[in-house]
Amino acid sequence: MRPANELGRVNAVRLRTATALRNSALGRSAALETLRLALPAAGEQLLAMMVGIVDTFLVGHIGAAALAAVGLANQWVMLTNALFGAIGVGSTALIARSVGAKDTPLANRVLRQSVLVGAAIGITATVLGVTLARPAVVLMGAEPEALGLGTTYLRIVAAVFLPATLMFICNAALRGAGDTRTPLRIMFIVNGINIVVAWSLINGAFGLPRMGVAGSAIGAATARLIGGVLAVSTLARGRGALRLVLDRLRPDWDLIRRILRVGIPSGLEQLLFRFGQMSYARVVATLGTAAFAAHQVALNAESLSYMPGFGFAVAATTLVGQALGAQNPKAAERNGYTAFALGAALMGLMGIVFILFPLPLVSFFTSDPEVIALGTTPLRIVGLAQPALAATMIINGALRGAGDTKYPLYIVAGCIWGIRVPLAILFISIMGLGLSWAWVAMCTDLLFRGLFAFLRYRGGKWKTIQV
Repeated sequence: MRPANELGRVNAVRLRTATALRNSALGRSAALETLRLALPAAGEQLLAMMVGIVDTFLVGHIGAAALAAVGLANQWVMLTNALFGAIGVGSTALIARSVGAKDTPLANRVLRQSVLVGAAIGITATVLGVTLARPAVVLMGAEPEALGLGTTYLRIVAAVFLPATLMFICNAALRGAGDTRTPLRIMFIVNGINIVVAWSLINGAFGLPRMGVAGSAIGAATARLIGGVLAVSTLARGRGALRLVLDRLRPDWDLIRRILRVGIPSGLEQLLFRFGQMSYARVVATLGTAAFAAHQVALNAESLSYMPGFGFAVAATTLVGQALGAQNPKAAERNGYTAFALGAALMGLMGIVFILFPLPLVSFFTSDPEVIALGTTPLRIVGLAQPALAATMIINGALRGAGDTKYPLYIVAGCIWGIRVPLAILFISIMGLGLSWAWVAMCTDLLFRGLFAFLRYRGGKWKTIQV
């Protein structure tokens, strides 16, 4: 018979072994669930980005002026997306909490109110975008050869802001419910339509008129219109726990306030970010049309790394929100770290590709030798900042899933206005340096934003936030 102290040691070893095995199993389960959500979301993001990438690719072979025009007009499109994002973030966070708490009626009420508010924003954005397109492009500092093209592009794309908003919000709601495959399918169709229509109208294929930049805009607008119809009709039929009942679209002001309480800080964050981006782009535009075209090409090439970043950010948002809804903050914390670890690894690999092979990536978007020469070094620079970009995207995604949307707002306000824009002005306007130094300013901003987001998450205050 074993002595009591020996039995105690044996039992302690068994307990530690069992705990290690259980934690290992939980870790594998968290990783698998993260991948289940992240991979379709990454595919969705790739397809969403392909709308802009295809436009850049097709327009880039028309000339530098066309490329700059589309880039400047799309600054306003991205700013408008920030308004859509405010409702999308609030919808995702509340639906994730509701699904985690197994409160399906509340999840569907959140969906209805999100669609109602999104429709109002979409209509307003359409009116403003169509009527103010020219002064908006002028404000971005467009040179004369890009002004008319940019105005045409913005007016056409702004005409479908309403269905684009509905597509954005419906897809966000589906992701909050843990369905990332349906948005992937919708964006696959959207991307296919954009490629066919834009290519045909830009080049005058199949007997159609050759429309250039206008053809690119019509392709993007047609695709987003059909995407909005598909997203709304999918939820009207019902998908998983969610079903959009269109005859009950009456304001529920208490619920709208809850959505906005979570979403408005995120929307303000994106607005500040986009205004900062626009100010930054305005500084870059002073370098001339060729330099701004190279900037736009490098941004589109670098945006390929957003694919895994967005996918794992979505997974973090959904899994953290659902775990908190189920009253399990430890699982929520583990899910956020798992999403970050997997996403940072993939984005780091993308960074290595940017560093080693910038020339083929830039050459894919344009055949202009001057644009290619200017665009390769910025891509190498941003390759070094990919882990910081991963933290910025994925950790902030986890914080949003917890409803902690104010702190990311503070990070963006401080970093983009306190670091990126001032450094760009210093390097370009004061010191007279080139495009590469503008990207040094951008990457410095990314490093600080990633660090602050990680420190906030590690602090754990987000676990106690009520939504």
